[in-house]
Amino acid sequence: MARISPGFAFYDRLPDAGSFLHDVVCGLSRPRKELPPKYFYDERGSALFEAICEAPEYYLTRAETSLMTARAGEMARRLGPRCAVIEYGSGSGRKSRILVAALKPVAYVPIDIARDQLRATAAGFAAEFPNLAVVAVCADYSRPLALPELDQFAARRRIIYFPGSTIGNFTVTEAAVFLANARGLAGAGGGMLVGVDLKKDAVRLNAAYNDARGVTAEFNLNLLRRINRELGAGFDVGAFRHHAFYNAARGRVEMHLLSLKEQRVKIGARAIRIRAGESIHTENSCKYSVDEFRRLAIGAGFRPAGFWCDPERLFAVHYLTVSD
Repeated sequence: MARISPGFAFYDRLPDAGSFLHDVVCGLSRPRKELPPKYFYDERGSALFEAICEAPEYYLTRAETSLMTARAGEMARRLGPRCAVIEYGSGSGRKSRILVAALKPVAYVPIDIARDQLRATAAGFAAEFPNLAVVAVCADYSRPLALPELDQFAARRRIIYFPGSTIGNFTVTEAAVFLANARGLAGAGGGMLVGVDLKKDAVRLNAAYNDARGVTAEFNLNLLRRINRELGAGFDVGAFRHHAFYNAARGRVEMHLLSLKEQRVKIGARAIRIRAGESIHTENSCKYSVDEFRRLAIGAGFRPAGFWCDPERLFAVHYLTVSD
């Protein structure tokens, strides 16, 4: 643990590189090859994702940011004073800044796997909100976490903040487990604010994940570049094509990397064969109706306590509570 300033602490609990290698080899050894989307976010990947958020086709960030700007005061009144805000996947912190400014919590705990971006984001919060305790944790938030540092702040309640529709990266089954873990971390009397992308027409969804400038394609391909660089693999990145589409039957956008030729790639001690025309599934982005997500939350032990939508009903922020 590094304490950067009196109000800013940084914990590095990121798994070692062996976990990355293990996850990549396991995913590529499956009959239907896949890679965990959490590994998108090296330094280059994080920068590319910020560029995606500015793409004209990518409505999600604009809809959620406008929603938070319009309703953060109302959210803060619902959450109440002396909260500790724990954010999963803090990224650049653009939406959490809006929430923190309105809520004025006693502590802000950003958790992210992208170490350098997390450190910069957390330091920015500490400078911008000098009366706020900032406790940054570099970790995989998809796994259960213990945060003993929070005990010293005597927060009235814990609020988990999970913006950006990242809940959609999990399958429905995975999302139920994830929400149950979040409920345990929030604890009795706690709550959760979670951003959820709403179901909409396939044309708009397909455009959002296939922007005309090709930034999303580069973001997807950058995952192979990271594996080459950090794990010494030999992917021919130029022989892959970004492929994203809305799977209406499953209610999700899927992102794949489609191999244009036969390849045999050595990763660690394993040689992975990739056939021409075979795809590597890199990400899901599940879309929910309001009622679908509320049912999912109830199944995970939360009580739906309200939601907010942008005027076009593109995006929703759900407020979930934990019974005492």
